Amino acid sequence: MILYNKYSDHLKQKYGEKVYKLAINLPLTCPNRDGFLGTGGCTFCDEGGAGYDTECKEISVKDQLTDVKSRIEKKYNAKKFIAYYQNYSNTYLPMDDFKNYIYEGAKFGVVEIAVSTRPDSVTREHLDYLLKISKEFNINISIELGLQSVNYHTLKKVHRGHSLAEYIDCINLIKNYPFEICTHLILNLPWDDISDSIEAAKIISALKTHQVKLHSLFIVKGTVMEKQFEKGDFELISMEDYIARVIAFLEHLDPDIAIQRLIGRAPKEIAPNSNWSTSWWKVKEAIEWEMEQRKTYQGRLFNYTGGSAYKKRF
Repeated sequence: MILYNKYSDHLKQKYGEKVYKLAINLPLTCPNRDGFLGTGGCTFCDEGGAGYDTECKEISVKDQLTDVKSRIEKKYNAKKFIAYYQNYSNTYLPMDDFKNYIYEGAKFGVVEIAVSTRPDSVTREHLDYLLKISKEFNINISIELGLQSVNYHTLKKVHRGHSLAEYIDCINLIKNYPFEICTHLILNLPWDDISDSIEAAKIISALKTHQVKLHSLFIVKGTVMEKQFEKGDFELISMEDYIARVIAFLEHLDPDIAIQRLIGRAPKEIAPNSNWSTSWWKVKEAIEWEMEQRKTYQGRLFNYTGGSAYKKRF
């Protein structure tokens, strides 16, 4: 039994072999950090914009790609790569700068460009240029959108700066282009419960996105959320409860959607107790083991689209 649709398998099917991401760190910010929508950013985000594994942002795109590629090539004998613009909001900068950074990545010889950003920071001009690059260099494009929660009350509490509406609007815009879309979610934000995890799966499936990236909440040093946690404003759910949420999410998710990850990771010096002080791969294995015990799989409860009530009744 296939438990879930793994992103690595998706890439192998797409490119004929294993493909590796090369993370890029750019000198940029986001609208709820630079004062446009607010300051301080999301309450869970630190000054690095979640770019934990990336190179120094002062290094050129070409040099970052060259350095990371050389290390991955030696370790894995890798042949194909994705240029992954990871930190902060990679479309939230002057358009000319955006175009220059994307062009530098495209001419490096990658098979795909992945742009991580916010749903309120993507315009037709961004997408038109990415389409031009895709055709000029014969490479694929994917857009990774940070949503984190479908609960708009939670989005407000974490100072996200946008609601669910902006995400839906952005998805509908990108759907006019031949790009794949990945959605980022944190399944254990303090004000969400398992019903929010299920609703997230249903919304993402109904919008027909292509990929999902999950991770648990990191209490990062120096963040607003760290102060809230230390004051006892909220408690983190247990690892067992997180596993239950992931499984419920997968059961309701369209089986065609590829899962980039079930659990993230952060350096101990940044988030000392991330993932319940457990290695990310152990959490991943625990999720898979529990799914096997339950004899469940991605899409088992994907039965709610296309006029489901009518079809079940008649």
